[in-house]
Amino acid sequence: MARATDYYKILGVDKQASLEEIKKKYKQLALKYHPDRNKGSKEAEEKFKSINEAYAVLSDPEKRKQYDTFGSTGFRQRYSQEDIFRGFDIGDIFKDFGFTTEDIFANLFGRRSHQRKGTRFHSHDPYQGMGYDFQDTFGHGTPFGRGEPGPQKGTDLSSELYISLEEAARGVTKEITTTRAGRRDTLTVKIPPGISDGKRLRLAHKGDQSHYGGPPGDLFLMVKIRDHPLFRREGDDIYVEKDLKLSEALLGTTVEVPTLLEGTRRIKVPPCTQNGARLRLRGTGVPHLQGSGQGDTYVIIKVKLPGSLSKRQKELVESMAKEGL
Repeated sequence: MARATDYYKILGVDKQASLEEIKKKYKQLALKYHPDRNKGSKEAEEKFKSINEAYAVLSDPEKRKQYDTFGSTGFRQRYSQEDIFRGFDIGDIFKDFGFTTEDIFANLFGRRSHQRKGTRFHSHDPYQGMGYDFQDTFGHGTPFGRGEPGPQKGTDLSSELYISLEEAARGVTKEITTTRAGRRDTLTVKIPPGISDGKRLRLAHKGDQSHYGGPPGDLFLMVKIRDHPLFRREGDDIYVEKDLKLSEALLGTTVEVPTLLEGTRRIKVPPCTQNGARLRLRGTGVPHLQGSGQGDTYVIIKVKLPGSLSKRQKELVESMAKEGL
């Protein structure tokens, strides 16, 4: 389960703080906990990591919006550690502190960097060639200021994994085949119930082998949910259409409607139901990815008119018209 992190609390600002307020607070904390000013302090190292991660999210309008919308847990489901720091311009942030980019990389990654000052990293592996990836550097093993460079890890791989809507709702175990170093591997992937389209799964050390004695890269699987012929998903809710005859819509009726996971349900349609009306079946949608419960099913009423009328039907409609219908 993704760890909960309150980035606002880490920086000591409220949720309405402006970018300037966030940047000002970040600079104060970065100076206070910079490894050069806290030699040998593991606590300062961890604090320095946390405030950098918090600033990387809250200083980026799109990442901040996603964090505010989905909360800490939901955000970490959508953003890997690499995603969080992608485009994070370290040289620009620290230039006012009197530190060169070389100084910064020496402290952050435990080695001297040969990168040009002010370089912004946008590649898939932002620290390729330095022996680290984001998972290693920020909170997943290699501490700041280690002093010894690690061997470069292998290249990350990515692929798409297609599943059905039912599999996304129930959860499923899939076997996939990959090719690494000329060898075919069969991997088992467990997909949790409630996963959404576009969610990225990380299989650690299932990427390419390293050529430098380091660990293998990771394999990232982008989940793609196939369109369903009957159901449409929005969030954790399911939408399904139900056709009614004109008389059923006017007089009311009881009909059977399918649900995604719980078979057929009977639902009452009240008299004079309008075309396009939505009737809800509570708790019959997609299970929530985090926490208990599940979404609802919405039945969209479609009143179907006949293509032609018999003589008797026409007479009945004409009599209805005389009654104001």
